[in-house]
Amino acid sequence: MRSRYSAYVLQNEPYLLATWHPSTRPKDQIIDPAEKLQWLGLEVKSALRLRQRKAEAAENEDFVEFVARYRINGRAHRLHEISRFRREDVDGTLRWFYVDGTFPE
Repeated sequence: MRSRYSAYVLQNEPYLLATWHPSTRPKDQIIDPAEKLQWLGLEVKSALRLRQRKAEAAENEDFVEFVARYRINGRAHRLHEISRFRREDVDGTLRWFYVDGTFPE
């Protein structure tokens, strides 16, 4: 999760696409370099709250709850998401891929 956040901050779209699961990977551009977007911080929520979800999840699936703060054109926003990741074998190496997310509240 932290590496994907860093990729958004650095506008590293190739990394984001490479770590996005092929079944849900966007076809269109995901970062607009002209957009006045400033990332302000990432808080990964307590793992304690996720233990219940993890107990129900498959071995190759996991969840990360986070809050990312950002500013667009001077206006502050926050993204609170529970992201779902899937681990798959890629050429003999197990890799985690972002699949999708839900938004609590």
